[in-house]
Amino acid sequence: MSAPVIPPTGGLGGDATAVDHAALEARRRGGFWHDVFRRLRRNPTAWIGAAIVLLFILVAAAAPLLAPYGDLSSPGREHIRPTALPGIGTLPEFPLGIDRFGGDVLSKLIWGAQASLVIGVVSTLFGLIGGMVLGALAGAFGGWVDNVVMRVVDILLSVPNLLLAVSIAAVLGRTQLAVMIAIGVAQIPIFARLLRSSMLQQRETDYVLAAGTLGLGRGRITLTHVLPNSVGPVIVQGTLTLATAVIDAAALSFLGLGGGRPETAEWGRMLTYAQAELSIAPHLAFLPGICIMITALGFTLLGEALRGAMDPRTRAR
Repeated sequence: MSAPVIPPTGGLGGDATAVDHAALEARRRGGFWHDVFRRLRRNPTAWIGAAIVLLFILVAAAAPLLAPYGDLSSPGREHIRPTALPGIGTLPEFPLGIDRFGGDVLSKLIWGAQASLVIGVVSTLFGLIGGMVLGALAGAFGGWVDNVVMRVVDILLSVPNLLLAVSIAAVLGRTQLAVMIAIGVAQIPIFARLLRSSMLQQRETDYVLAAGTLGLGRGRITLTHVLPNSVGPVIVQGTLTLATAVIDAAALSFLGLGGGRPETAEWGRMLTYAQAELSIAPHLAFLPGICIMITALGFTLLGEALRGAMDPRTRAR
C-alpha cells in the first residue's frame, strides 16, 4: 500500500514541522486529495477558473449544435463590399457580423473553440507523456541515465518554447497535426524536469527509506511509492500548460503554420486575416483575441488555485 500523496517538502526550513502536521491532519480528514478538493471549493479563484474552463469545453463539445452555420460555410458572401463589412448587430442573421470570406463570425468563434480545445489537449498530453517518460527514467535510475536525459532536456530548454515550436512545425509541414507535435515537444522538458525533481525529493523521504530497509526492490519502490507521490506537481503544471498551448496554437496559426484553408474556423487564423480589415472591421481581430485571452485566463486561474491547494506551505496554515 503506497504512502499518502504529499507534495515535495524540500526547502521549507522551519516550516517542516508544520507541513508534517498538515499532512497528518489531511490523512485524518480523509486523505490528501480530499483536503485538496475541500480547499478548492473554498477558493473563489478556483470557481471562476473552473467556470470559464467548463464553459469553454461545453461550447467546444456542442459546436455542431450551437453554431448557426458550418465551420467552412460562407453564407454572407452577398453582403461583402470592398470598403465595408457588416459589423456587430448590423444584420439579424449575423449577430457578430461576417468576415472577408463571407463567414459568420459567431459560428467561426464557436468552431474555433473546438479547434483550440483539440490542439491544446492533444499537444499537452503529448508533452505530458513524453516528459513523464524522460523524468521517470532520470529520477528512477539516476547516474549516467540521469545525466544523458538531463543533457537532452537542457538542449531543448536552451531554445525558447515558441521558437522551438515554430521550427518543428516548419519542418513537419503546415498541418494541424504538426502544430500539435510542435507544441507538445516544446513542453516535454518542462514536465521532465519537474517530475525528476519531485522524484528525487520523494526518494529521500522516510517512508521510501523504510521500504528499502524492508527489502523492497528499487523498481517496486519507484512504481508503488515514489512515482505515485511525485505526479501531483506535474498535474498542476499540465493545467497551467493548457493555457500556454492555446496561446501557442493561436500564434502558430497566426504565423501561417496551422495549415488548412483561409476560411478555416480557428482563432489564430481569424486574427491573421483580420489584419487587412482593421480599418473597416476591427471587431474581426478583437473577438478572437478576447476568446483566446479568456480561455487562457480560465486555465491559469484553475491551475494556480490547484497549485495553492496542493502547496504544503499553505496547507500548513
